[in-house]
Amino acid sequence: MAEEKKVITRFAPSPTGYLHIGGARTALFSWLFARRHKGTFLVRIEDTDRERSTEPAIDAIFEGLRWLGLEWDGEVTFQFARQARHREVAEQLMASGNAYYCYASPAELDEMRAKAKAEGGPMKYDGRWRDRPASDAPEGVKPVIRFKSPNEGETIVRDHVMGDVRFANEQLDDLIIVRSDGTPTYNLSVVVDDHDMGVTHIIRGDDHLTNAGRQSQIYKAMGWEVPEFAHVPLIHGPDGAKLSKRHGALGVDAYRDMGYLPEAMRNYLARLGWSHGDDEIFSTEQAIAWFDLEHIGRSPSRFDFAKLENLNGHYIRETDDVRLADETIALMKRSAGWIDDAEFRAKFIAAMPGIKERAKTLLDIAKGAEFLRAQRPLKVDDAAAKLLDADARGLLARLLKLLEARNEWDASGIEADVRAFAEAENLKLGKVAQPLRAAVTGSSVSPPIFDVLETLGRDESLGRIKDQAA
Repeated sequence: MAEEKKVITRFAPSPTGYLHIGGARTALFSWLFARRHKGTFLVRIEDTDRERSTEPAIDAIFEGLRWLGLEWDGEVTFQFARQARHREVAEQLMASGNAYYCYASPAELDEMRAKAKAEGGPMKYDGRWRDRPASDAPEGVKPVIRFKSPNEGETIVRDHVMGDVRFANEQLDDLIIVRSDGTPTYNLSVVVDDHDMGVTHIIRGDDHLTNAGRQSQIYKAMGWEVPEFAHVPLIHGPDGAKLSKRHGALGVDAYRDMGYLPEAMRNYLARLGWSHGDDEIFSTEQAIAWFDLEHIGRSPSRFDFAKLENLNGHYIRETDDVRLADETIALMKRSAGWIDDAEFRAKFIAAMPGIKERAKTLLDIAKGAEFLRAQRPLKVDDAAAKLLDADARGLLARLLKLLEARNEWDASGIEADVRAFAEAENLKLGKVAQPLRAAVTGSSVSPPIFDVLETLGRDESLGRIKDQAA
Protein backbone atom coordinates (compact mmCIF):
# COMPACT_ATOMS: atom_id res chain seq x y z
CA MET A 1 0.00 0.00 0.00
CA ALA A 2 1.50 3.35 -1.07
CA GLU A 3 2.37 5.74 1.70
CA GLU A 4 0.07 8.77 1.76
CA LYS A 5 1.88 11.96 0.82
CA LYS A 6 2.19 14.60 3.53
CA VAL A 7 -0.08 17.58 2.89
CA ILE A 8 1.72 20.89 2.37
CA THR A 9 -0.27 24.08 1.75
CA ARG A 10 0.86 27.66 1.36
CA PHE A 11 -0.38 31.22 1.62
CA ALA A 12 1.40 33.49 -0.85
CA PRO A 13 0.32 37.16 -0.61
CA SER A 14 1.82 40.09 -2.48
CA PRO A 15 2.95 42.71 0.08
CA THR A 16 1.47 45.70 -1.71
CA GLY A 17 -1.03 46.54 1.04
CA TYR A 18 -2.74 45.17 4.12
CA LEU A 19 -3.89 41.57 4.63
CA HIS A 20 -7.39 41.98 3.20
CA ILE A 21 -10.36 39.89 4.23
CA GLY A 22 -10.30 37.69 1.10
CA GLY A 23 -6.63 36.91 1.64
CA ALA A 24 -7.31 36.15 5.29
CA ARG A 25 -9.99 33.62 4.32
CA THR A 26 -7.64 31.96 1.79
CA ALA A 27 -4.96 31.73 4.48
CA LEU A 28 -7.50 30.26 6.91
CA PHE A 29 -8.68 27.60 4.45
CA SER A 30 -5.06 26.63 3.68
CA TRP A 31 -4.22 26.53 7.40
CA LEU A 32 -7.30 24.48 8.30
CA PHE A 33 -6.63 21.97 5.52
CA ALA A 34 -3.01 21.51 6.61
CA ARG A 35 -3.96 21.15 10.28
CA ARG A 36 -6.79 18.72 9.44
CA HIS A 37 -4.30 16.42 7.70
CA LYS A 38 -1.48 17.00 10.21
CA GLY A 39 0.45 18.63 7.40
CA THR A 40 2.48 21.79 6.94
CA PHE A 41 1.27 25.34 6.36
CA LEU A 42 3.85 27.60 4.71
CA VAL A 43 3.96 31.33 4.01
CA ARG A 44 5.61 32.84 0.95
CA ILE A 45 5.83 36.59 0.34
CA GLU A 46 5.57 37.31 -3.39
CA ASP A 47 7.61 40.49 -3.34
CA THR A 48 8.81 40.64 -6.93
CA ASP A 49 6.99 43.94 -7.55
CA ARG A 50 9.77 45.97 -5.94
CA GLU A 51 8.08 49.36 -6.37
CA ARG A 52 4.89 48.36 -4.55
CA SER A 53 6.24 45.81 -2.05
CA THR A 54 6.95 47.48 1.28
CA GLU A 55 8.24 46.41 4.69
CA PRO A 56 5.19 47.88 6.50
CA ALA A 57 2.92 45.79 4.25
CA ILE A 58 4.95 42.65 4.98
CA ASP A 59 4.76 43.38 8.71
CA ALA A 60 0.99 43.95 8.43
CA ILE A 61 0.54 40.55 6.78
CA PHE A 62 2.52 38.79 9.52
CA GLU A 63 0.69 40.70 12.24
CA GLY A 64 -2.69 39.91 10.69
CA LEU A 65 -1.92 36.19 10.45
CA ARG A 66 -0.68 36.09 14.04
CA TRP A 67 -3.75 37.96 15.32
CA LEU A 68 -6.00 35.45 13.55
CA GLY A 69 -4.02 32.65 15.20
CA LEU A 70 -2.75 31.28 11.89
CA GLU A 71 0.80 30.42 12.87
CA TRP A 72 2.83 29.07 9.97
CA ASP A 73 5.45 26.35 9.92
CA GLY A 74 9.12 26.94 9.22
CA GLU A 75 10.75 30.03 7.76
CA VAL A 76 8.95 32.47 5.48
CA THR A 77 10.04 32.29 1.83
CA PHE A 78 10.63 35.55 -0.04
CA GLN A 79 10.09 35.16 -3.76
CA PHE A 80 12.40 37.96 -4.90
CA ALA A 81 15.38 36.27 -3.23
CA ARG A 82 14.82 33.20 -5.44
CA GLN A 83 15.10 34.91 -8.82
CA ALA A 84 18.31 33.08 -9.76
CA ARG A 85 16.50 29.76 -9.24
CA HIS A 86 13.57 30.94 -11.38
CA ARG A 87 15.94 31.91 -14.22
CA GLU A 88 17.69 28.56 -13.88
CA VAL A 89 14.40 26.77 -14.56
CA ALA A 90 13.74 29.07 -17.53
CA GLU A 91 17.09 27.98 -18.97
CA GLN A 92 16.14 24.33 -18.43
CA LEU A 93 12.91 24.93 -20.35
CA MET A 94 14.95 26.54 -23.15
CA ALA A 95 17.32 23.56 -23.24
CA SER A 96 14.44 21.07 -23.45
CA GLY A 97 12.77 22.96 -26.29
CA ASN A 98 9.85 24.10 -24.11
CA ALA A 99 10.78 27.81 -24.21
CA TYR A 100 12.37 30.20 -26.69
CA TYR A 101 13.71 33.73 -27.14
CA CYS A 102 11.19 36.17 -28.58
CA TYR A 103 12.35 39.40 -30.21
CA ALA A 104 8.93 40.83 -31.08
CA SER A 105 9.06 44.63 -30.84
CA PRO A 106 6.56 46.81 -28.96
CA ALA A 107 5.23 47.97 -32.35
CA GLU A 108 4.62 44.36 -33.45
CA LEU A 109 2.82 43.60 -30.18
CA ASP A 110 0.68 46.72 -30.67
CA GLU A 111 -0.30 45.41 -34.11
CA MET A 112 -1.37 42.08 -32.61
CA ARG A 113 -3.35 43.94 -29.96
CA ALA A 114 -5.10 46.12 -32.56
CA LYS A 115 -5.90 43.09 -34.72
CA ALA A 116 -7.38 41.21 -31.74
CA LYS A 117 -9.48 44.25 -30.81
CA ALA A 118 -10.76 44.58 -34.37
CA GLU A 119 -11.73 40.90 -34.36
CA GLY A 120 -13.37 41.24 -30.96
CA GLY A 121 -11.08 38.72 -29.26
CA PRO A 122 -8.46 38.81 -26.52
CA MET A 123 -4.86 39.78 -27.25
CA LYS A 124 -2.96 36.66 -28.31
CA TYR A 125 0.72 36.48 -29.23
CA ASP A 126 0.93 34.95 -32.69
CA GLY A 127 4.01 32.78 -32.06
CA ARG A 128 6.14 34.48 -34.73
CA TRP A 129 9.42 33.68 -32.92
CA ARG A 130 8.33 30.24 -31.80
CA ASP A 131 10.37 28.25 -34.33
CA ARG A 132 12.75 30.80 -35.85
CA PRO A 133 16.48 30.11 -35.69
CA ALA A 134 18.81 32.16 -33.46
CA SER A 135 20.51 33.50 -36.60
CA ASP A 136 17.36 35.59 -37.27
CA ALA A 137 17.78 37.49 -34.01
CA PRO A 138 18.12 41.27 -34.55
CA GLU A 139 21.24 42.87 -33.11
CA GLY A 140 21.05 44.96 -29.95
CA VAL A 141 17.59 43.74 -28.93
CA LYS A 142 17.16 42.07 -25.56
CA PRO A 143 14.64 39.25 -25.98
CA VAL A 144 12.03 37.93 -23.61
CA ILE A 145 11.75 34.21 -22.96
CA ARG A 146 8.38 32.69 -23.83
CA PHE A 147 7.03 29.33 -22.77
CA LYS A 148 6.18 27.11 -25.74
CA SER A 149 2.58 26.23 -24.97
CA PRO A 150 1.09 23.18 -26.72
CA ASN A 151 -0.88 24.22 -29.80
CA GLU A 152 -3.28 21.30 -29.89
CA GLY A 153 -5.47 19.39 -27.49
CA GLU A 154 -6.56 20.72 -24.11
CA THR A 155 -5.23 21.32 -20.64
CA ILE A 156 -7.43 20.03 -17.85
CA VAL A 157 -7.27 21.48 -14.34
CA ARG A 158 -8.79 19.04 -11.87
CA ASP A 159 -10.15 21.31 -9.19
CA HIS A 160 -11.65 20.31 -5.84
CA VAL A 161 -14.14 23.18 -5.98
CA MET A 162 -14.80 23.83 -9.67
CA GLY A 163 -14.52 20.26 -10.93
CA ASP A 164 -12.66 19.60 -14.20
CA VAL A 165 -11.89 22.90 -15.91
CA ARG A 166 -10.83 22.53 -19.55
CA PHE A 167 -8.70 24.96 -21.54
CA ALA A 168 -8.30 24.57 -25.31
CA ASN A 169 -4.54 24.83 -25.80
CA GLU A 170 -4.98 26.93 -28.93
CA GLN A 171 -6.52 29.61 -26.69
CA LEU A 172 -3.49 29.75 -24.39
CA ASP A 173 -0.71 31.68 -26.12
CA ASP A 174 3.02 31.47 -25.38
CA LEU A 175 3.30 33.47 -22.20
CA ILE A 176 6.41 35.41 -21.23
CA ILE A 177 8.31 33.65 -18.40
CA VAL A 178 11.36 35.98 -18.32
CA ARG A 179 11.18 39.67 -19.21
CA SER A 180 13.75 41.41 -21.42
CA ASP A 181 15.44 42.81 -18.28
CA GLY A 182 16.03 39.26 -17.03
CA THR A 183 13.35 39.24 -14.32
CA PRO A 184 11.13 36.13 -14.15
CA THR A 185 7.36 36.60 -14.37
CA TYR A 186 4.69 35.57 -11.90
CA ASN A 187 3.55 32.33 -13.53
CA LEU A 188 7.06 30.89 -13.71
CA SER A 189 8.09 32.03 -10.22
CA VAL A 190 4.96 30.58 -8.61
CA VAL A 191 5.43 27.18 -10.24
CA VAL A 192 9.10 26.94 -9.27
CA ASP A 193 8.46 28.06 -5.70
CA ASP A 194 5.49 25.75 -5.17
CA HIS A 195 7.48 22.81 -6.57
CA ASP A 196 10.60 23.54 -4.52
CA MET A 197 8.53 24.04 -1.35
CA GLY A 198 6.83 20.70 -1.92
CA VAL A 199 3.33 22.21 -2.01
CA THR A 200 0.73 19.47 -2.54
CA HIS A 201 -2.48 21.55 -2.42
CA ILE A 202 -2.92 25.09 -3.74
CA ILE A 203 -5.98 26.82 -2.25
CA ARG A 204 -6.54 30.31 -3.66
CA GLY A 205 -9.10 32.65 -5.23
CA ASP A 206 -10.84 31.64 -8.45
CA ASP A 207 -9.37 34.70 -10.16
CA HIS A 208 -6.28 32.45 -10.54
CA LEU A 209 -8.14 29.71 -12.42
CA THR A 210 -6.74 30.65 -15.84
CA ASN A 211 -3.27 30.83 -14.28
CA ALA A 212 -3.76 27.23 -13.14
CA GLY A 213 -4.06 26.16 -16.79
CA ARG A 214 -0.85 27.91 -17.77
CA GLN A 215 1.00 26.76 -14.65
CA SER A 216 -0.07 23.14 -15.20
CA GLN A 217 1.65 23.25 -18.61
CA ILE A 218 4.90 24.46 -17.03
CA TYR A 219 4.78 21.69 -14.40
CA LYS A 220 4.35 19.07 -17.11
CA ALA A 221 7.10 20.56 -19.30
CA MET A 222 9.48 20.26 -16.33
CA GLY A 223 8.35 16.69 -15.58
CA TRP A 224 7.06 17.79 -12.18
CA GLU A 225 3.93 16.56 -10.43
CA VAL A 226 1.07 19.05 -10.67
CA PRO A 227 -0.32 20.00 -7.21
CA GLU A 228 -4.00 19.60 -6.42
CA PHE A 229 -6.00 22.81 -6.87
CA ALA A 230 -8.94 24.32 -5.03
CA HIS A 231 -10.05 27.66 -6.48
CA VAL A 232 -12.35 29.47 -4.07
CA PRO A 233 -15.00 31.94 -5.36
CA LEU A 234 -14.39 35.53 -4.33
CA ILE A 235 -16.25 37.34 -1.56
CA HIS A 236 -19.01 39.78 -2.54
CA GLY A 237 -20.80 42.45 -0.57
CA PRO A 238 -24.35 41.94 0.83
CA ASP A 239 -25.72 43.44 -2.41
CA GLY A 240 -23.97 40.85 -4.57
CA ALA A 241 -21.46 43.35 -5.99
CA LYS A 242 -17.72 42.80 -5.82
CA LEU A 243 -16.47 43.39 -2.28
CA SER A 244 -15.27 46.96 -1.79
CA LYS A 245 -14.28 49.11 1.16
CA ARG A 246 -17.87 50.16 1.73
CA HIS A 247 -18.78 46.48 2.17
CA GLY A 248 -15.92 45.58 4.49
CA ALA A 249 -12.93 45.00 2.20
CA LEU A 250 -10.64 46.21 4.95
CA GLY A 251 -7.40 44.95 6.39
CA VAL A 252 -7.55 42.35 9.13
CA ASP A 253 -6.02 44.96 11.45
CA ALA A 254 -9.13 47.11 10.93
CA TYR A 255 -11.36 44.31 12.26
CA ARG A 256 -9.10 43.95 15.27
CA ASP A 257 -9.40 47.70 15.88
CA MET A 258 -13.19 47.53 15.49
CA GLY A 259 -13.22 45.17 18.44
CA TYR A 260 -13.70 41.74 16.90
CA LEU A 261 -12.22 38.67 18.57
CA PRO A 262 -9.90 36.49 16.47
CA GLU A 263 -11.88 33.31 17.23
CA ALA A 264 -15.07 35.02 15.99
CA MET A 265 -13.29 36.10 12.80
CA ARG A 266 -11.98 32.56 12.26
CA ASN A 267 -15.48 31.12 12.72
CA TYR A 268 -17.06 33.73 10.44
CA LEU A 269 -14.45 33.42 7.68
CA ALA A 270 -14.56 29.62 7.78
CA ARG A 271 -18.33 29.75 7.27
CA LEU A 272 -17.95 32.29 4.45
CA GLY A 273 -18.03 29.96 1.47
CA TRP A 274 -17.61 26.63 3.30
CA SER A 275 -20.19 24.72 5.29
CA HIS A 276 -20.52 21.78 7.63
CA GLY A 277 -24.21 20.94 7.52
CA ASP A 278 -26.19 23.67 9.25
CA ASP A 279 -23.52 24.44 11.84
CA GLU A 280 -23.00 28.18 12.18
CA ILE A 281 -21.05 28.41 15.43
CA PHE A 282 -18.12 26.07 15.95
CA SER A 283 -14.74 26.11 17.66
CA THR A 284 -11.43 26.22 15.83
CA GLU A 285 -10.85 22.61 16.93
CA GLN A 286 -14.12 21.59 15.29
CA ALA A 287 -13.26 23.54 12.13
CA ILE A 288 -9.94 21.67 11.90
CA ALA A 289 -11.66 18.32 12.41
CA TRP A 290 -14.37 19.04 9.82
CA PHE A 291 -12.69 21.14 7.12
CA ASP A 292 -12.57 19.72 3.61
CA LEU A 293 -12.32 21.11 0.10
CA GLU A 294 -15.44 19.42 -1.23
CA HIS A 295 -17.80 21.56 0.87
CA ILE A 296 -16.47 24.87 -0.42
CA GLY A 297 -19.30 26.39 -2.46
CA ARG A 298 -18.99 27.26 -6.13
CA SER A 299 -20.83 30.57 -5.82
CA PRO A 300 -19.43 33.81 -4.38
CA SER A 301 -20.20 34.25 -0.68
CA ARG A 302 -21.64 37.48 0.71
CA PHE A 303 -19.98 39.41 3.49
CA ASP A 304 -22.51 40.40 6.15
CA PHE A 305 -21.46 42.71 8.99
CA ALA A 306 -24.65 41.99 10.97
CA LYS A 307 -23.86 38.25 11.02
CA LEU A 308 -20.28 38.94 12.02
CA GLU A 309 -21.39 41.23 14.85
CA ASN A 310 -23.89 38.71 16.17
CA LEU A 311 -21.30 35.96 16.06
CA ASN A 312 -18.77 38.18 17.80
CA GLY A 313 -21.35 38.92 20.51
CA HIS A 314 -21.72 35.19 21.10
CA TYR A 315 -17.95 34.79 21.52
CA ILE A 316 -17.78 37.82 23.83
CA ARG A 317 -20.36 36.27 26.15
CA GLU A 318 -18.38 33.01 26.15
CA THR A 319 -15.02 34.67 26.82
CA ASP A 320 -13.28 34.93 30.18
CA ASP A 321 -13.83 38.33 31.85
CA VAL A 322 -10.14 38.90 32.58
CA ARG A 323 -9.18 38.34 28.95
CA LEU A 324 -11.98 40.64 27.74
CA ALA A 325 -10.82 43.39 30.06
CA ASP A 326 -7.21 43.04 28.99
CA GLU A 327 -8.07 42.90 25.27
CA THR A 328 -10.32 45.95 25.55
CA ILE A 329 -7.74 47.94 27.53
CA ALA A 330 -5.04 47.05 24.96
CA LEU A 331 -7.33 48.13 22.10
CA MET A 332 -8.30 51.40 23.76
CA LYS A 333 -4.71 52.19 24.72
CA ARG A 334 -3.85 51.99 21.01
CA SER A 335 -6.87 53.87 19.70
CA ALA A 336 -8.03 56.21 22.44
CA GLY A 337 -5.10 56.70 24.80
CA TRP A 338 -6.53 54.82 27.77
CA ILE A 339 -4.16 54.55 30.69
CA ASP A 340 -3.56 51.07 32.11
CA ASP A 341 -4.58 51.62 35.72
CA ALA A 342 -4.61 48.66 38.14
CA GLU A 343 -7.58 49.99 40.15
CA PHE A 344 -9.63 50.60 37.00
CA ARG A 345 -8.73 47.16 35.64
CA ALA A 346 -9.94 45.46 38.83
CA LYS A 347 -13.27 47.33 38.67
CA PHE A 348 -13.54 46.64 34.94
CA ILE A 349 -13.17 42.88 35.48
CA ALA A 350 -15.72 42.97 38.31
CA ALA A 351 -18.23 44.83 36.10
CA MET A 352 -17.60 42.69 33.00
CA PRO A 353 -20.45 40.16 33.46
CA GLY A 354 -22.99 42.96 33.17
CA ILE A 355 -21.11 44.95 30.53
CA LYS A 356 -20.56 42.10 28.09
CA GLU A 357 -24.13 40.80 28.11
CA ARG A 358 -25.32 43.05 25.26
CA ALA A 359 -21.95 43.91 23.70
CA LYS A 360 -21.19 42.85 20.14
CA THR A 361 -17.64 44.22 19.94
CA LEU A 362 -14.86 45.25 22.30
CA LEU A 363 -15.72 48.84 21.41
CA ASP A 364 -19.19 48.21 22.87
CA ILE A 365 -17.49 46.88 26.01
CA ALA A 366 -15.31 49.99 26.17
CA LYS A 367 -18.39 52.18 25.85
CA GLY A 368 -20.12 50.16 28.55
CA ALA A 369 -17.15 50.75 30.85
CA GLU A 370 -17.14 54.54 30.45
CA PHE A 371 -19.02 54.93 33.73
CA LEU A 372 -15.99 53.45 35.50
CA ARG A 373 -13.62 55.98 33.93
CA ALA A 374 -15.86 59.03 34.22
CA GLN A 375 -14.79 61.88 36.50
CA ARG A 376 -17.17 63.83 38.70
CA PRO A 377 -19.21 65.78 37.94
CA LEU A 378 -20.36 63.37 35.22
CA LYS A 379 -21.16 64.53 31.72
CA VAL A 380 -24.77 63.42 31.21
CA ASP A 381 -26.00 62.44 27.73
CA ASP A 382 -29.30 63.74 26.31
CA ALA A 383 -31.34 60.64 27.15
CA ALA A 384 -30.06 60.65 30.74
CA ALA A 385 -30.70 64.39 31.07
CA LYS A 386 -34.40 63.85 30.25
CA LEU A 387 -34.63 61.32 33.07
CA LEU A 388 -33.14 63.80 35.55
CA ASP A 389 -36.03 66.28 35.72
CA ALA A 390 -36.93 68.19 38.90
CA ASP A 391 -39.07 65.37 40.30
CA ALA A 392 -36.32 62.82 39.69
CA ARG A 393 -33.71 65.00 41.40
CA GLY A 394 -35.96 65.33 44.44
CA LEU A 395 -36.44 61.57 44.44
CA LEU A 396 -32.67 61.06 44.33
CA ALA A 397 -32.20 63.43 47.29
CA ARG A 398 -34.56 61.30 49.40
CA LEU A 399 -32.95 58.05 48.22
CA LEU A 400 -29.50 59.44 48.99
CA LYS A 401 -30.34 59.74 52.71
CA LEU A 402 -31.40 56.10 52.78
CA LEU A 403 -28.27 54.87 51.01
CA GLU A 404 -25.95 57.00 53.15
CA ALA A 405 -27.15 55.03 56.16
CA ARG A 406 -25.91 51.77 54.57
CA ASN A 407 -22.49 50.53 55.68
CA GLU A 408 -22.34 47.26 53.72
CA TRP A 409 -22.06 48.17 50.03
CA ASP A 410 -23.16 45.10 48.08
CA ALA A 411 -25.52 44.78 45.11
CA SER A 412 -28.16 42.64 46.84
CA GLY A 413 -28.37 44.90 49.91
CA ILE A 414 -28.55 48.07 47.79
CA GLU A 415 -31.26 46.50 45.64
CA ALA A 416 -33.31 45.61 48.73
CA ASP A 417 -33.09 49.23 49.98
CA VAL A 418 -34.05 50.69 46.59
CA ARG A 419 -37.00 48.32 46.23
CA ALA A 420 -38.23 49.24 49.73
CA PHE A 421 -37.79 52.93 48.88
CA ALA A 422 -39.78 52.57 45.62
CA GLU A 423 -42.58 50.82 47.48
CA ALA A 424 -42.66 53.54 50.14
CA GLU A 425 -42.83 56.18 47.37
CA ASN A 426 -45.63 54.18 45.70
CA LEU A 427 -43.54 53.86 42.53
CA LYS A 428 -42.51 51.02 40.27
CA LEU A 429 -38.85 50.05 40.61
CA GLY A 430 -38.01 51.40 37.13
CA LYS A 431 -39.15 54.91 38.11
CA VAL A 432 -36.37 54.93 40.70
CA ALA A 433 -33.77 52.80 38.93
CA GLN A 434 -33.77 54.85 35.71
CA PRO A 435 -32.91 58.25 37.24
CA LEU A 436 -30.49 56.44 39.58
CA ARG A 437 -28.76 54.94 36.52
CA ALA A 438 -28.66 58.33 34.78
CA ALA A 439 -27.10 59.96 37.86
CA VAL A 440 -24.51 57.26 38.44
CA THR A 441 -23.47 56.50 34.83
CA GLY A 442 -24.47 59.63 32.88
CA SER A 443 -26.39 57.37 30.49
CA SER A 444 -29.82 55.79 30.17
CA VAL A 445 -28.19 52.45 29.35
CA SER A 446 -25.76 50.53 31.53
CA PRO A 447 -25.06 47.12 33.03
CA PRO A 448 -27.42 46.17 35.91
CA ILE A 449 -27.53 49.28 38.09
CA PHE A 450 -27.01 47.54 41.42
CA ASP A 451 -23.92 45.79 40.08
CA VAL A 452 -22.73 49.19 38.84
CA LEU A 453 -23.13 50.71 42.31
CA GLU A 454 -21.24 47.85 43.97
CA THR A 455 -18.41 48.09 41.42
CA LEU A 456 -18.06 51.87 41.80
CA GLY A 457 -17.91 51.59 45.58
CA ARG A 458 -19.77 53.46 48.30
CA ASP A 459 -18.04 56.84 48.23
CA GLU A 460 -17.99 57.26 44.44
CA SER A 461 -21.62 56.12 44.09
CA LEU A 462 -22.94 58.42 46.80
CA GLY A 463 -20.90 61.30 45.40
CA ARG A 464 -22.38 60.88 41.93
CA ILE A 465 -25.94 60.65 43.28
CA LYS A 466 -25.33 63.77 45.39
CA ASP A 467 -24.12 65.68 42.29
CA GLN A 468 -27.51 65.13 40.59
CA ALA A 469 -29.82 65.29 43.61
CA ALA A 470 -31.96 68.41 44.19
